[in-house]
Amino acid sequence: MQLRKIDDLGDLKGKRVLVRVDFNVPLKNGRVADDSRIRAALPTIRELQKRGAITILLTHLGRPKGEIVEQLRLDPVAKALSKLIKHDVMKLNDCIGPAVEHDISTLKTGQIALLENVRFYPGEETNDDLFAHKLAKLGQHYVNDAFGAVHRAHASVSSLAKLLPNAAGLLMQKEVDALAALLQKPKKPFIVVLGGAKVEDKIGVIKSLVKKCDALLIGGKMALAFLPARTKLAKGILKLGKRKLILPVDAVAAKNPKPKAKRVTVSGRRIPQSLNAYDIGPET
Repeated sequence: MQLRKIDDLGDLKGKRVLVRVDFNVPLKNGRVADDSRIRAALPTIRELQKRGAITILLTHLGRPKGEIVEQLRLDPVAKALSKLIKHDVMKLNDCIGPAVEHDISTLKTGQIALLENVRFYPGEETNDDLFAHKLAKLGQHYVNDAFGAVHRAHASVSSLAKLLPNAAGLLMQKEVDALAALLQKPKKPFIVVLGGAKVEDKIGVIKSLVKKCDALLIGGKMALAFLPARTKLAKGILKLGKRKLILPVDAVAAKNPKPKAKRVTVSGRRIPQSLNAYDIGPET
């Protein structure tokens, strides 16, 4: 797959570049508990700095459902990024509006800003065109480096890319290149391990990979849809590659997902009605 690259955007010195990153990181006691997603975006941020761009980062965090949730503000993320990149990061308290536009206008060549959680606005997840236009007012170019969110038809991912000259970030290019190699000429044996919660989100991926791989291991909460095949989607997938699918033989279950809930290991095919299974078990 040929993606437009940062090189294709031309001279970026002094230009405002909106960069969609995936900083949906876990927080604990007001700090970033795992900074691996922030680290993954550093090459793109440094490349834009080297080119003299004004880098404006936007991301979501958690599921605030279109409302301001104080615990999901991005201040801890800005602090972690500033420390990792060894450069001051301007953290803004909103992601659109006149105040944000004013603050962005004060940035100089090579500086970095982080907008507030885009999911504080319902227009993000509904892919609202007006919300995307308000975001687009902040930049002159758009770079998507959020591989973990690129499948979502959200305003900062989908609509925004149509409003500005755009390109893929270095992380995005790296991930797509790796995936393309697997889909075109994978080395054998080609084993796919797939997890997550929703079969619906991955149905296209499963249908494509099951034709190419030697085995497909289904894990996570998604595996429950196959134990036994409980949904029409799962039944269809089983017909496509029954011999290739390897399903869990046991699961970890509890009454609820709270940290203190008692966990038990149960058979993958006999999950009590009183419990909810959340992942594969130790035997699997």
